[in-house]
Amino acid sequence: MADRKKQLNIVMLGHKRIPSREGGVEIVVEELSTRMAAIGHQVTCLNRAGHHVSGKEFEAQTLKEYKGVRVRRVLTLDRKGLAAMTASVSGAIAAAFGPYDVVHFHAEGPCAMLWLPRLFGKRCIATIHGLDHRRAKWGRLARTYIMQGEKCAARFAHEIIVLSGGVQQYFLSTYGRRTVMIPNGVTRPEQRAPQEILERFGLRKNEYILFLGRLVPEKGITYLIDAFQQLKTDKKLVIAGGSSDTQDYAAQLKAQAGENPQIIFTGFVQGRLLEELYSNAYVYVLPSDLEGMPLSLLEAMSYGNCCVTSDIEECAAVTEAYGLVFPKGNAEELRKLLQRLCDEPETVLHYQRRAADYITGRFSWDDVTDRTLQLYKGQKLSE
Repeated sequence: MADRKKQLNIVMLGHKRIPSREGGVEIVVEELSTRMAAIGHQVTCLNRAGHHVSGKEFEAQTLKEYKGVRVRRVLTLDRKGLAAMTASVSGAIAAAFGPYDVVHFHAEGPCAMLWLPRLFGKRCIATIHGLDHRRAKWGRLARTYIMQGEKCAARFAHEIIVLSGGVQQYFLSTYGRRTVMIPNGVTRPEQRAPQEILERFGLRKNEYILFLGRLVPEKGITYLIDAFQQLKTDKKLVIAGGSSDTQDYAAQLKAQAGENPQIIFTGFVQGRLLEELYSNAYVYVLPSDLEGMPLSLLEAMSYGNCCVTSDIEECAAVTEAYGLVFPKGNAEELRKLLQRLCDEPETVLHYQRRAADYITGRFSWDDVTDRTLQLYKGQKLSE
């Protein structure tokens, strides 16, 4: 694979489905696969069967082709804890016996089957989007399978891509395995005036604090609700996102919010509604305990938001001096920071003015695609 001009036959698996915003993995797979197809490579994405994690109403039409990418569905048992496992087994079999040069596994759990296409002589790449075994939603069986995937990737993958320095150090110290860090990318979006958000939720520009992401425990949403309920402000808190096998947790969050009319749960959002929420927020907050590399944070900054995150390395390394941080898990410190921002609109404006130029200048999907293709071809990455 030394010839950079050679057309590759690539297959990707481990995601739920494309096109979809069910999680960051799906966004990454779509961005990479469509760009690779656009420059002449043959790309197939193995979608899971089954329903959208946030409900059937969010499902798109089943496609066989999307922006030049071949889309195939693989056998899936659509049950919590089993969907990812069964799809990765059937996907790995399809990849092993298919006419592919490169098999790209996404996320830890699916990598449990990486050995199979490797056995059949395929070049196998793994992207570790985060240390999934640490996520609170998984039971014992799923966590065991995820750990098996992590070990299998460390042993059998030709190359492992990680998204943060923390995960890179984890693989080195745990397995003695060197990895390649290729962060996610972002593109500068078009700003949207408040139309749908005004009609559906009564939201106007700069009138709300925004959380946008999956409603899962490691996102730290409980800290945000605690902090917000103690603020002295007329701004609203918008919690936008669907559950991901975590319906009970989503119900707990709504119970915690109680009857507070200033707290709005939008459910899963996409398209124009999502764009308007990003475009018109006063402050974006990501209070996570655990992340891989949060695409929602990159997106929020690309829209020119003043961003507040927990001080975990995966978030702080993205924002650097262009965002604000609070100590992970500390609702009181988050409250103090948000109160300061509510009282100091000039500080918010300072961060809003600088965020988009910084983030779009630093993280590029075209660069991510080029570096990934270099790994596919066994080439040394350019610095």
